[in-house]
This record gives sequence, structure tokens and C-alpha cells, in this order.
Amino acid sequence: MKIILPGGNGQIGRLLTRAFRNEGHDCVVLTRKRSHPTDEAPGLREVFWDGRTLGPWTTELESADVVINLAGRSVDCRYHKRNLRVMMASRVDSTRVIGQAIAQAKNPPRVWLQASTATIYAHRFDASNDEETGVIGGHEPGVPALWAKSIDIAQAWEAELNAAPTPRTRKVALRAAMVMSAARGGVFHVLARHCRLGFGRFGDGRQFVSWIHEHDFVAAVKFLIEHEDIAGAVNLAAPDPLPFRNFLAELRRQLGRRLAIPVPVWALEIGTFFLRTETELILKSRRVVPTRLLKNGFTFQYPNWRAAAQELAERWRLA
Repeated sequence: MKIILPGGNGQIGRLLTRAFRNEGHDCVVLTRKRSHPTDEAPGLREVFWDGRTLGPWTTELESADVVINLAGRSVDCRYHKRNLRVMMASRVDSTRVIGQAIAQAKNPPRVWLQASTATIYAHRFDASNDEETGVIGGHEPGVPALWAKSIDIAQAWEAELNAAPTPRTRKVALRAAMVMSAARGGVFHVLARHCRLGFGRFGDGRQFVSWIHEHDFVAAVKFLIEHEDIAGAVNLAAPDPLPFRNFLAELRRQLGRRLAIPVPVWALEIGTFFLRTETELILKSRRVVPTRLLKNGFTFQYPNWRAAAQELAERWRLA
């Protein structure tokens, strides 16, 4: 296959391109940086785009089988007006222009997988959110008003996908939980470092963590490409979300760390201010389950956190 990955230079994009290239597929990454021939490798090319407007890059879609749009500014930042504006625009604009390119293609890709987020669901403890009965967030009582901004961005992102006139191209919104990878710089790396430094729960630790092992994330993407009867929103999350305190306790066990100093909310607010990020990323309860994947026969290699944490910790030590 020929697979187009707008915004494919990040950690998730690298996971996917490595897996696809290992199977002999050709990957084209759409990037905002100017590429040079030396940047290319067998089965991988980089093509410039601005993420907003149609241009020469659209010719790549004419012969493509799959588009996986991962473009969007990282949410690991302070939610001030400028960053929120850039987060919204980078997601909505890139989705809109991908839709325009597919709509005008004479031979459009057969499937468009569009990045979304499990953060679209409500902060809750009482029940899990799935694609059929899950509660969309934004109006939960007792949470910071700023949290609703993430919901606004997620809904606008998916609305742009749904509005795209692409009748010959199947569309899937990937409502992904945190992807746990052993690579340096990812969320697992950050959490493992916190555990090594002796930090325990954040806040009261009751908030649920939804996650997915990198191998299952890649396998789920391949599964969705192959299953032509699946369209719409799909949760990419392991079927075992668990409270953050339990999540970190298991990670500490796998890393051989006993010290667990609790971090109260006030200390977390100070820490995230200096780290230029937001407490929502840690304190929001994301209790998400993959009902559609399971109903369609997808099998998780790492359905529970203990096995996933053990495998990731072993590789992380060697990375």
C-alpha cells in the first residue's frame, strides 16, 4: 500500500511508519519542514505542506490507499489563548484541507483515518465511556472551566472530518487514549521518570487512566484499515482503564521503586506552571473502553496494565 501520513513526524507517526515499512508498504509523510533527499529512506518520503492550503502535495493522494492524519499542535502546553488558538487551528485546518484534497481526487484513498482523542469524553468515575453510550464532556460540574476547551477542540476536529464530502472514502475518527511506548520522550518515559524520582499519586489518585500499548495501537490501526465495514468514531484504548494510583503503583513495582510521595493538587499546579503544561492532562478522569474494536473481533496483545507495564519497563531500561 501507499500510505499518506500528514503530521507523521511525531512519535505516533514514527511508530506507524516503522511498522508499515517493515511490511513493505510505502509511506509519505506530509511535513511543514523543508525536506532534503538525505532525509529519505527506503519506503519513506517527506513532502512539504503548510497544513492549511491545497498545493502540489495533493498529487500524492491520487495513487494512495490510506490517509492517516496525525497533524495538530501538541496538547502538552499551557492553555492560554494563543496556544488554544493554535491547537484548534492546527487540527481543524489540516482536517479541512485533507478533506478538500480527497474530495477533488480522481482516484481517492479508500480510507481516511483521522486522529482524535479520548479526551472528548466526560470526566467521570461512575462508568466507562464507549462509542455507543459514552458521555461527551464539557459540562461536568466541579471541574475547572478550562477543561472544556479541550472538548471544544476535539468536537470541532471531528466535526470537520464528518463534514468532509468524501463519499468514496471511508472515514474513521481515532479516539486514542495515551499511547504507551518505550521510546524516550513519550508519556510512558515521563511517568517512569516520575516513579524513579519517588513521586506517588497525583491528587487523590482516583482519576482513571485510559491507555494503550504501542503494539496494540499499531495493530488497531492496521485492523481498521482492513475492516471496510467500520466507520465513524472508534476508541483506541485498552479494555482495562484503572485509577491513576493503581496505575502508578504497578509501574513502580515493575521499575523496582517503593518510594511513593503523594503530590497534592496545589503542588501539581506549581509544577505544571514551571513545566509549561496543564494539570488536566493528569487530573482528568479518562475512563474509556474500546467497545467497537472488541465487538468487531480485535484481540489485544496487552489488555491489562500489569503485562503492558512489565514489557514496557524492560525495554525502557535498555532504551
